[in-house]
Amino acid sequence: MQSQHSHSDTSCGVKSRALAAGVLLALFGSVAFAEEPAAPPPPPGFPPGLDWKFDFAASWGSFGFANSLYTNPKPDEPSGDLSDNWFEGSITAGIGGDYTLANSSQLYGKVSGVGERTYGASPSLVGDDHSSFDVEDLYVGWRSGNSLGSLGENALDFTVGRTQYKLGHGLLLWDGSSEGGSRGGYWTNARKAFEFAAIGRFKPGKNTVEAFYLKRDELPESNTDSKLWGLNYEYAFNENNAVGATYMKWSANDNAPQRDGLDVYDVRAFIAPIPNLTALSFELEYAKEDNGDALDSEAWNALVAYQLDTVWKPKLSYRYAFFQGDDPGTVKNEAFDGLFTGFYDWGTWWQGEIAGEYFVSNSNLISHQLRVHTKPTDAIGTGLILYDFLLDKPVAPVTSDKVGWEVDWYMDWSVNANFIFSFVAAYADPGQAVEQSSGRTDNFTYGMIYVAYTF
Repeated sequence: MQSQHSHSDTSCGVKSRALAAGVLLALFGSVAFAEEPAAPPPPPGFPPGLDWKFDFAASWGSFGFANSLYTNPKPDEPSGDLSDNWFEGSITAGIGGDYTLANSSQLYGKVSGVGERTYGASPSLVGDDHSSFDVEDLYVGWRSGNSLGSLGENALDFTVGRTQYKLGHGLLLWDGSSEGGSRGGYWTNARKAFEFAAIGRFKPGKNTVEAFYLKRDELPESNTDSKLWGLNYEYAFNENNAVGATYMKWSANDNAPQRDGLDVYDVRAFIAPIPNLTALSFELEYAKEDNGDALDSEAWNALVAYQLDTVWKPKLSYRYAFFQGDDPGTVKNEAFDGLFTGFYDWGTWWQGEIAGEYFVSNSNLISHQLRVHTKPTDAIGTGLILYDFLLDKPVAPVTSDKVGWEVDWYMDWSVNANFIFSFVAAYADPGQAVEQSSGRTDNFTYGMIYVAYTF
C-alpha cells in the first residue's frame, strides 16, 4: 500500500471539496442561484484597502470494496470476506486578505482550519475509524503588483508559513500533508499545506524562477521528518508549450534513510509543438534520485494525446510510465522513492482507483495507460481509463512481472458553481505476480460516490 495522498483535479475540479449527503435537498433548491455575491466590506476595525475573502468547503464520500482486499479488513473478526465499505467527511473554513500599498504592491495572508473523519468500521488499510481537526493554512506574503514597472505584474512574490507548493503535474511534489491513520480522511485529503514553507518566486515575462524550502506535515505515527530545499525554473513559450527543470536537496530521519542527503533532478515538458495542430499534445518527464548506495534510481514517463473536435469533445491519450525497482543483486538501493506525489488528474499520479490508491506505489512499477475523456455537457466530464501494470524487478518468491490490469470509469458533475458530484466504478484482474505474492486470484471491484461543496 502506498503512502497517504492528495487529490486535486485541474481538468475536472474535483476531490478537494465536498459535503455530506444531508445537504442534497439544499443543493437542488439552489441550482438557479449561481450569481456571485458582491465583495464584502473589510471587517470592522481593519484599515481601508483590505480585500478579504471567507472560504468554506465540506465533503462526504462513500467507498466500497467487493472482494478487493488482500487481508481480512477486520482481523479481530476473521470471516474470509475480503470486502468492506466506509465513509469519509471533511470541513474546511478560512479567511484570507490582501492589503494594497501605495505603490500597488500587496501584503497578503490566510488562516484556515480543517477537520476530517473516517468512519463506518473502516478497514485498517485506510487507517481505521479516526477523526481530527487542526490548522491548515497559516501564511503571510508580499507580491510586487505593478511596482517593478517593465518586469510585469507580480514579478516578485514571497510567501512564508503553512501553505501549498506544487511542481509540474505532481509526479514528485504536490501534497504537503499526510492523511489517513490517526487523522482520518485517507481518500478525501482535505489537508494540502506543508507544515512550513518558504517560497520566493521571480516571474519576468515568460520565465519563472523559484527557490523554496518545504517541511511536510506528516502523520505522528509515521513521521520521517522529511525536509527539502530546491530551485525550479520554467519557461512558457505560450499557453500550449512549457518546459521546466528542478533541483532538490533532501534530509530525513532514520524512518526514511534513503532521503537523508538525497539529490533529486527533474526535467519535464508539456507541449503541443505543431502550431497548426494544437490538438496533438505530448507530456515528457524524467526524474533522477541520487544518494550513493542509499538510493540510486530513476523514473520517467511519456504521454501522447489527441483532442477531437466532435460531439462530446473526446480526448484520447496513451501514457507509458517507468519507476525503477530495487535489484537484489546489487549493494545499492534502486527502488524509486515517490516522494510527495499527488492527484493532478484522474490517473495522475495515483495510478488506478484500485491499484494506485490501495496497493501499488510509484516504485518498482511499469504502467501502460490508455484513456478516453469526454464532455457530454459543460457540466459533466466522464471517461474510461485502462491500465496494464508490470513489475520492473520481480523479487522472490515472485517470478512473474505481471501485476494485473484495471479499468476505471469516472464522472464529475458540476451541478452549479458550488456543488460537484463524483462517481467511480473500477474493476481489476490480478496477474500472476499478485497470485504468487498473496494467493489472490479473484477479481477486484470498487465503487465510490463523492459530493463536493465550496464557496
